[in-house]
Amino acid sequence: MTPVNYLAVLVAAIVAVVLGGLWYGPVFGKKWIALMGMTPEQIEAGKKKGMAKEYILTFIGSLVMAYVLAWGLFAGAPYLAAEGTVGAVAGICLGLLAWLGFVAPVTLGSVLWEGRSWTLWFLNNGYYVVTLAVIGAILAVWK
Repeated sequence: MTPVNYLAVLVAAIVAVVLGGLWYGPVFGKKWIALMGMTPEQIEAGKKKGMAKEYILTFIGSLVMAYVLAWGLFAGAPYLAAEGTVGAVAGICLGLLAWLGFVAPVTLGSVLWEGRSWTLWFLNNGYYVVTLAVIGAILAVWK
C-alpha cells in the first residue's frame, strides 16, 4: 500500500481552498469577475443564496487532487531523487508537471471552444500552478 500521509493530504486540501479564496477574492477577484462577464450584483446574489455546496464540493475536489498528487509523489520519488531532486523541490516539480500534463491541456478548451479569453485562462491556470506547487511541497516535506 502506498504510504500516504492523510494528515498532510488534509492540510494540503485546506491550503488549496484558502489559496482559492485569496486568489479569487482579494488578489484577482475583481479581474476574474470582469473576465467572466459577471457583475458584482450577481456575485452578491450568489452569496446571499448560500455557497455551502460549492465550498464543500471544492474542498472534496481539493482532497482528491492532494491525494492523487501524494500517490504521484510516492511513485515518482525514486526518479526525482535519481535526478537529485528531493524535498519541497521534488513536490513543487511534481505539482508543476501535473499542471503541465493535465490541467493546462484540458483547460485550453475554455479558450479554444468556449470563447473565453487567454487572460482568463492565465488567471485560472495561475491558481492551479501555485496550488499544485504548494500542495506538492507540503506533501513532499510532510511524508
